[in-house]
Amino acid sequence: MDIKPRGKAKRKRIDFEFEAPDAVSVFLAGSFNDWSLSKHPMKRSPGGVWKKSLVLVPGDYEYKIWVDGQWCNDPLNERSCANCFGGANNIVCVR
Repeated sequence: MDIKPRGKAKRKRIDFEFEAPDAVSVFLAGSFNDWSLSKHPMKRSPGGVWKKSLVLVPGDYEYKIWVDGQWCNDPLNERSCANCFGGANNIVCVR
C-alpha cells in the first residue's frame, strides 16, 4: 500500500542576514541550491548588512555564506554540523 501526503508541503519564508560592511559580494549557498555560488546573491542594505529571503519546504538544510571568495559561517545561527572538509556548516530547520 502506498501512502501519499495530502496536498503540498507548506513552504515557509526564511530570512538570512550577514553583517559585512566592507564586502563587495555575498552569496548564500547550501543544500537548498546544490551549493551554487551564484544562485542566491544577498542584497546589501544600509549599514553593511546583507540580506536574502528564501521560500523553502519543510526540512533541514545545511548552508554557508560566500563572502568575497571565502566561506563564512552564520554568526546569528548557532546550529551547525561537521562537513567533509574538516569545517562546519550551519543548519536551518524549516518546520
